[in-house]
Parts: sequence; structure tokens; C-alpha cells
Amino acid sequence: MLIYPGFDPFSILLLALAFDLAFGDMASVFRYLPHPVVLAGGTIAFLDRRLNRPRRSDAARRARGLAAVVALAMAAAALGWAVAEYRTFIPFGWAAEALIVAVLLAQRSLYEHVAAVAKALQSQGLAAGRQEVAKIVGRDPDSLDEYGVARAAIESLFENFSDGVVAPAFWYAVLGLPGLFVYKTASTLDSMIGHRSPKYLHFGWAAARFDDGLNWLPARITGGLVCLAALFLPAAKSGEALRTMVGDANKHRSPNAGWPEAAAAGALGLALGGPRAYGGAATQEPWLGEGRARATAADIARALTLYLVAASCLAVVLLGCAAARRYL
Repeated sequence: MLIYPGFDPFSILLLALAFDLAFGDMASVFRYLPHPVVLAGGTIAFLDRRLNRPRRSDAARRARGLAAVVALAMAAAALGWAVAEYRTFIPFGWAAEALIVAVLLAQRSLYEHVAAVAKALQSQGLAAGRQEVAKIVGRDPDSLDEYGVARAAIESLFENFSDGVVAPAFWYAVLGLPGLFVYKTASTLDSMIGHRSPKYLHFGWAAARFDDGLNWLPARITGGLVCLAALFLPAAKSGEALRTMVGDANKHRSPNAGWPEAAAAGALGLALGGPRAYGGAATQEPWLGEGRARATAADIARALTLYLVAASCLAVVLLGCAAARRYL
């Protein structure tokens, strides 16, 4: 007998991943309806304008940034609880919840955005590749050569596998819709104000730390999924993925992004990271992995295959959790 998914977050997650795989980001729907992340972004922008004024002291801006994070996290948790309660009173509420979860996952859209970089590089050249990669990374695209574009796309793929797929799935599995809503709010806060620029160094400090904390365990789970996926690909190296992840992950400026990126570098025989430019300023980032730094469009294709297998491993883990919940 199949478990009734209305009471099982793992089954709902599997259904949500299937919805996302089938329909992606549903752009046609959100041309007419506001996306939840856009609504959260509007609220954050309002608080930024009101609370993050240059005339205030650094301490005052940090305190206001912390207050904004606490207030938005509490509001997101309350909204998630209200939606979860409401869906128990409507027919097929479990399906509605799965659709909500699917909207907040980025499994298919991530694949499509990174595949577009490979296609542009291969068929239209460097300028087109730069244009496509600029949609998914924050660094200056004009500073990238062909190899830099390919590396940036691969790094974004695995960092966002953690941030856009594994982490939201993890927090939904642990805390349901309140956990998912809080995580997506934290992620939006970090993307908008969690920067080290003079404007946000103090106001965005709490947002950046909150996002780091919520991503700590999911990032390491993602790295493990990448290592596991490499076992099933003849051209990938699972042992090297694990060795590189353990040895190089902490070289990354982020406490979390290095784990999936280093695992991918080892699995694919590449060197990721390295020097890059943000806002016209060059930064000397360390390399992750000891393989080729000269990544190509073909390497993006290999990375996408590794990503698909890792996403499949995630689905198998969720299936196992659902079965264990049902029979144990």
C-alpha cells in the first residue's frame, strides 16, 4: 500500500521534484502572478531603504539589519505554518503543498541556465557565452575567457545545486513549509543584502551569517551526493571527488560553497575557483582541485551529467526515507 503523501514530507518532496522536473519555473504562470521570492524581495528592498541609511552608525545599521532578519524569518515561519494548516482543510491539499514546494525548488531551471552557457559557447562563441553566464554568476563576465566562462558555469551549477535544490529540500523535510519559507527568505536576504560592500557590510551582516548557518549542513550533504554520483559515471572519479572535497573545500571564501564545488572539481578532473573579478576589482581566490583549469563547453556537459545523477541520488535518498518512515 502506498503511503498517503499528505502526512509524509519525503513523499511530498518527491512529488515536488517531479513537478519541478516537468514544469520548471513555470514562467508563464508567474507572468500573471507574483512569485513568492519576488514578494520577499520587495519587502527586503523596502526595509533596506528605511533601515539602511548612510547617516546611521555602523552599530546602528548592524542592529537594524539583525532586526530585519529576525522579523522576516518570523513572518516567513508564520506564513508557512498558516499555509500548512490551511491545506489540511482542502481537497488534495497534499498536492497543493507539493506544488508550492516545487515553485521554491530550482532543479530544472538550474540545468537549463547552465546548459544555455554551454550551447552559447559551442555554437556562438565567447561573447554569447559571457552573456549567458552573466545571468547566473556575480563576477564580471567581460573579464572571463572561454575557460573562465566554463569554470564559472560549473561552479554556479554545483553551488546552486546546494542552495537551490538540496537546502530547500532539507529544510522542508526537517521543518515543513515553515522551514522552507524561512530558508528561501534567508537565501533572498543574502542575495540582496548579504554583501561585503560598504553599503551592506554592517546592515547585511546578520543576513549573511543566517544564510551561512542554514546552508552549513546542506552544503556538506550536497558534496556527499556529488561524490556518490561520481561512482555511477565511468568518466568521473569518486575517490578524487572525496579527496578534493575534504582537502580543498575550506579554501573557498564561503564556508559552504566549497564543498559541492570541490567535490565536482575532483570528480571531473578540473581546477575550479581561482582569480576572478567583481565590480571591476580583481580577487586572488585559491584553486579547488588539481586538474585542468582550461574547462570547455564539453566539461559543462559532463558537469550537467554529474548534476543529473546527483539529483537522482537525492531522489533515491528521499524515497528511502519515505519507505523507512512508512515501515519502521
